[in-house]
Amino acid sequence: MLMSLTQISSDVDDDKPGLAEQARLRAGHIAIPLGTAVALLLIWQIGVRLFEVPPYIAPAPTDVLAVFANDYPLLLRNFWPTLIESLSGFAVGNLAAILIAVAFVHSRTVEKAFFPIAVFINTIPILAIAPILVLIFGAGMTAKVVIAALICFFPTLVNMVRGLQSVSPQTLELARILSASKSEIFWKIRLPSSLPFLFSALKIAATTCVIGAIVGEWIGADVGLGALIIDSTFNFRSPLLYATVFVSSGLSVLLFTAVSVAERLVVRW
Repeated sequence: MLMSLTQISSDVDDDKPGLAEQARLRAGHIAIPLGTAVALLLIWQIGVRLFEVPPYIAPAPTDVLAVFANDYPLLLRNFWPTLIESLSGFAVGNLAAILIAVAFVHSRTVEKAFFPIAVFINTIPILAIAPILVLIFGAGMTAKVVIAALICFFPTLVNMVRGLQSVSPQTLELARILSASKSEIFWKIRLPSSLPFLFSALKIAATTCVIGAIVGEWIGADVGLGALIIDSTFNFRSPLLYATVFVSSGLSVLLFTAVSVAERLVVRW
């Protein structure tokens, strides 16, 4: 019997990948997408040079890199306003969504009254509602924050409501039998079960808040990545346009990564 258990343990250990194998797998996960990106950049570079595409139509990657080297202060000066607007909209929109989701779960009347309104607002295209918000709040930062918050709001609201309602009836019945209060049920049962749903929505919001801020800057702004995109487009500065788009994408990836790291730290189970 002891020999059998030892043999089974040895077989299980043999099935586990060693440290060298794990390192090779991790390197493969990094090398494959990195190699694909490099290959695409090379194809882009060769294609633009081979077919002699004008720089104002499609600049080569080297032209875009030159912009990062020469116009770095300009990109950085326009990066900070968009970052502040995106983070502010992210915080405001998601906080409002979480609070309203809690109200929906605790009152069916409130959910029936206001959820259709939230759905209706979400159906309005952001490009259509942005000018209205700029007229209401002015061309300052407030309008951009509201637009970024609005575009983050609905996905978080839907996921948070679903997460808070995902608790099984048997668990809720057991909590009532044990005389748990509504606050105890919320903090110890509903909220932990809703965290995976919440972080899934926050990942979406981390990218859409940047879109909202840039759309707001398109409507009326003289600083920010959105304003720089409009300016470089109208002046046919394609290398600067491409560089600004890459910076905007990098900001979205940065916020998405931050939310993913927070999820690993909070949702350990």
